[in-house]
This record gives sequence, structure tokens and C-alpha cells, in this order.
Amino acid sequence: MPKNSKVTQREHSSEHVTESVADLLAHQEPVDYKRSVLNVTGDTWDKQKEGDEDLEAENRPAWNSKLQYILAQIGYSVGLGNVWRFPYLCQKNGGGAYLVPYLVLLVIIGLPLFFLELAVGQRIRRGSIGVWNYICPRLGGIGYASCLVCFFVGLYYNVIIGWSIFYFFKSFQYPLPWSECPVVRNGSLAVVETECERSSATTYFWYRETLDISNSISESGGLNWKMTLCLLVAWSLVGLAMIKGIQSSGKVMYFSSLFPYLVLVCFLVRGLLLRGAVDGIMHMFTPKLDKMLDPQVWREAATQVFFALGLGFGGVIAFSSYNKQDNNCHFDATLVSFINFFTSVLATLVVFAVLGFKANIMNEKCVVENAEKILGYLNTNVLSHDLIPPHVNFSHLTAKDYNEMYRVIMTVKEGHFKELGLDACLLEDELNKSVQGTGLAFIAFTEAMTHFPASPFWSVMFFLMLINLGLGSMIGTMSGITTPIIDTFKVRKEVFTVGCCIFAFLVGLIFVQRSGNYFVTMFDDYSATLPLTVVVILENIAVAWIYGTKKFMQELTEMLGFRPYQFYYYTWKYVSPICMAVLMTASIIQLGVSPPGYSAWIREEAAEKFLFYPTWAMAILISLIILASLPLPLVFILRQFHLVSDGSNALSVTYKKGRMMKDISNLEDNDETRFILSKVPSETPSPMPTHRSYLGPGSNSPMEMSSAPNGRYGSGYLLASTPESEL
Repeated sequence: MPKNSKVTQREHSSEHVTESVADLLAHQEPVDYKRSVLNVTGDTWDKQKEGDEDLEAENRPAWNSKLQYILAQIGYSVGLGNVWRFPYLCQKNGGGAYLVPYLVLLVIIGLPLFFLELAVGQRIRRGSIGVWNYICPRLGGIGYASCLVCFFVGLYYNVIIGWSIFYFFKSFQYPLPWSECPVVRNGSLAVVETECERSSATTYFWYRETLDISNSISESGGLNWKMTLCLLVAWSLVGLAMIKGIQSSGKVMYFSSLFPYLVLVCFLVRGLLLRGAVDGIMHMFTPKLDKMLDPQVWREAATQVFFALGLGFGGVIAFSSYNKQDNNCHFDATLVSFINFFTSVLATLVVFAVLGFKANIMNEKCVVENAEKILGYLNTNVLSHDLIPPHVNFSHLTAKDYNEMYRVIMTVKEGHFKELGLDACLLEDELNKSVQGTGLAFIAFTEAMTHFPASPFWSVMFFLMLINLGLGSMIGTMSGITTPIIDTFKVRKEVFTVGCCIFAFLVGLIFVQRSGNYFVTMFDDYSATLPLTVVVILENIAVAWIYGTKKFMQELTEMLGFRPYQFYYYTWKYVSPICMAVLMTASIIQLGVSPPGYSAWIREEAAEKFLFYPTWAMAILISLIILASLPLPLVFILRQFHLVSDGSNALSVTYKKGRMMKDISNLEDNDETRFILSKVPSETPSPMPTHRSYLGPGSNSPMEMSSAPNGRYGSGYLLASTPESEL
């Protein structure tokens, strides 16, 4: 070190040293940061350990390209909900009018919180556990809660992929196996299966051939071996995609993210050429403006925005943690959010073009069946021929002619009309039969595809699309588990990934019983909604109120090279927490108002029936919510009362590549200052710098940054004596 350096002068003077590390660094000549260590803990510097940490920081996996990363985020956020949940909500909540609350909430809740998760992951370069331990150790339970919710969701989400795999392989035959009801032979007689005859061919194939479902959740019925095998295939696919981390999953994303768009565009073009497609699209986007004033519509829109972007799961943070520090995550957040929205609109166009076609087919079928009834009444003189308009031709009966005839008969036979058993056969009624989830994908859509020319081809494409949509979301969900666990506990990636998949498969056998579909419904409705809402609220509070919005905005400015809009400051600090709190309150009220239940398929009646959960199932349901939320208070209590170390009491500062990293151990706030200065704290100048340097991934335990009320330690530590050999 130069003899005229500030440190050397101080070393030979009797003055008390009060400069901060940042001040000292400003007066020094460039040093080899990789070999420079400032150790004020009194511990011996472990060169090997430091080298390992440096190596880990430098060797952290990274995306091969920006495109690969964007496709991964799109593949994660664009999932099955965009195809079978958004169109249903759009139809149910006012058609085109629903897009207004959805867009408003996407901007004030979805985009800011998505940007927040991207930013913290990229800044701290850790999974969800490491990120929230860094931001606020007492809220470190957020990361563990996210992992648990990801596990619960992954358990049943992969079952849906298994169902899609089953339908995919069944699609390689003509005619499609769900196009007609099976015929049962009873001796010399051949009769149609009663359950199928009383429902429909697609409904029968779903409930009986695929699920072989029991009458209630209490009737286990044993394992369904076909679904067990499909679940094994699904978990094998996920394991193979995840085993090498982003090196393997990133490559999978090129196909799993882009292929669904190819299929959706093909379906849209084919759908628009179908008869009745325009009817479906017009019905879809006809706005019902009165719905915009309904609070329930806004609640459902907020919930959809929340889950569509994958907030709170940890997958967003995990993916962004593999980014370079200077990546423009604000652009990424905006791009992915609006691609997600436009994908939902595209899927809605496809769904309602196809459902419009199906509605026309079903309406024509209704007209033919009721026309036969009217002919029977005419032949038996129950109805007079004078009631039939002269231009009506029964051999080429149109829906318009039937409706005219129907109104005449209803007017003349007003007193006895119900006895005739005639249906109105209105196209509007068919279009209003809203379906979602499995009802849309495995019943309504499959039925429509049976009327397509070359139906097996379209069926193969559709279910391959569902598999890819599900696989993209599963990779993100599993990353929300594997990345934080591997980062925190340093387990071997391949071993942990394989073990996690095997364990999840074994636990997931509960979903491939004959009653398994009812457990899927339970987990889908209750395992994630409330815990994730709490998680995201705490994430928002941790950054905006505990860590500090101003400090966070300053760090984003350093990281991005520009200052984010003030819009984010106000949404993070006020708007988003309030909106999320309202959503959580509404969700709790909804749980209280609507007793938990499920739709059971009753074989004898060939119909669905709503049943309440039995006591033991209610216990499982409540346990899911409690277990997913338990890490939040548990970690807070353990760290609040110092029952476990949060890594916030040791001080060592390391300089590496121009950044300063620290680790705090075995020193409280006052002890730390006294140790450094040999003074009482009241006599020391403020250690806070203008702004702090980023704590990179090489630090042992990045913790508090300032002595301000938010509990962060300042990075400008004051130096008592610094051996020249260490600088």
C-alpha cells in the first residue's frame, strides 16, 4: 500500500478513525478485489471457503439467451388457466365488459407485483427462501410457504397433465373413442350403455372410461391403473426436464412455450371456418355493461390476474435469479404480462369459435328431435295441422321455422303446453351453457372435435398443446421448490430433483384413485388461494414498508440504469397492498358464505350432484390451508425470539469485483459499533452511506443493511485498525 495513503497515515496517528469503508475505498489505489478481505469479526479468514463462495457466485447457472428466459417466463405464466378458466370468466362476467376490470387490475396489481418479484430475484440472485431471508429475516417464512404451496399445486397439476396424456394417446384412432356411446351385448341383444345414453358420449368417456369415478369422495374405489401409469409418465417428463436445472428446462421451453401458440392459431383459423363460429365470438364479446358494477366480477378478475402471472409461487423469482445483473426486468415484466393477457384473449376466441360451432350442432339436433315430436302429435291428432305455418317444410326444417312454429303452438296450447314436452331450441341457450376447467377441455371441446373433419388430427394437436401448457407451468412450479432449496441447503441438484419427483408421485397416488378427481377439486379450490394471497401481501409489505420503497427504487436505478416510474412507488406502497388485502378479505368471506363442497358424478343418475365434504375431508382441507401458511408465523417467532440464527449478527466485509459484501455474526447493533470504534455508540458518527452497494450471491448470509427502523444495517462500516496486509 502507498505510504501516503489515508490508511497508512491514520495507522501512525493518534486520532480516532471515523471514516467509513466507502470513504476509505474512495482514496485507495485499485486493488485486487478477488483477493482483498476486510475481516472485523476476529475470525480467521478461510481462504478455501472464500474461494468456494466466489466460485459458486461466478458459476451460478445462467440463461443461454434473453429469448430462452422470456420463453421460460411465458411458459410458466401461460398455463391451462388461460385456455379453460379465462374464457369461462369472460362469458360469465359480462363478455367484452369483463376485459375492462381485468385490464385495470392487471395494471395496478399484476404488473407491479410481477415486476417486484422479477426485480428481487435478479437483484439478490437467490430462490424465494434466500430472497426473503435477505429482505427481512423475520419474514423468511414467505419462501418456505411458497415452496409448500408449489408442492401442493404441483401434486394435482401434474395429474391434469396425466389426463391429457391419456387423451393424447387415445386420439390416434378413427373414429375417436368418445364420439359414440359403447354398445353392451346382453345375450343376443345389443343395447347402448345406460349411463352413456342418459348423458352423452363425451361425458361418459370422461367420467367412466377415463376416471372410472366413484359416487363420492368417501368411496375410494382403489387405484385407477391407467391414470397411475399416465401420472408416472407425467412426473418422468417433469423430472427429465428439470434434472439439469435451467440447462435442461430452458431447452424444453423452446418447444413447450411456442408450440401452444402454433396450435391456438391453427385452431383459430380452423374454427373461424366452421359454421356458427361467428355466433360464438359475437356472444363472447357482446358487453353486458351492468356486470362491471358487480363486486364479484372484480374479485374474480383480481384472482385470475393473481394466478395467471404465477405470483407468490416462487417460480418467477427462481427464473429471474439466473439473469444478469443489468438485465432490464421492467421490460420483461411488461412484455410477459401483456403476452399473458393477449394469450388469454386468443384462447377465448378459439374456445368460443369452437363452442359456437358446437352450439349450432346441438341446436340443430334439438330442432330435429322436437320436430319429430311435433310430427307424432300431428299424426295422432294431438295437434291440428292448422297450427303449422304453410311455408314450413319438415324435411328441411330450419331453426327459424321451428321457433315460429314453437311460438304458435305455445300460444294456442297455453294450458296444456308443458305436457307436450317441447323445447325452445334457442341458440342463445346453448351458448349460455358456460363450462370451465375439465368440463371445457375433456367434455365440451372433445365433443366439438368429433364433428371436425380429420378429427383425430385436431384431437392430437389439442391435447399435445395441453401437455405443453401444463409442462411449462410445472417447470416453473418445480423451480419454485428446487431453486430455493438447492440455494439454501446446498443439496445436489440431480439427486434432489429426482427425489422430489419420486416423492411427489407417491403422494400423488391419492389423485388417481377412483375418487381422485374430488381431491383434485379440493386442492385446486383451497390449497393455494388463501395462503398465496397472504404470501404476496407479505412480499409487498416486506419490500415496500420494511425494506423501504425509496431504498428499493434506488437499487433498481443502480441495477437497471434508469429510475422506474413513480407509478410503481405508489402501487407498491399503497395501491397493491390495499387491493390484495381486499381480495384476501373477500376470499375469506366467500369461504364462509359458500360451504365447501364438490360436484360428484352419480352413476345411477348419470348426472352431477353437489355434495358437501364429510368431516374428515374438511379436516384435510383446513390442514392444507394451515400447513401452507404455517411457515409464516413459525419463522417469525423463531427469529423474533432468537431461537434460531437469522445470520444477522456477524460482521465481515469482503470486496469482490467492485461490490462490497458482508456477513453479520455474533454481534448485536451496539456491540458491532463499539467493537469497530472502541467507543460507545452515542459518540460514533452515523455509519449510513449515501446508498449501499449490492450484496452479491457470494456473501455468506446477506442480511440487514442499515440501523434505520426497518432493521437494515448500513454498509459504510467504520474502521478501527486495518492491517495493511489485508488491504
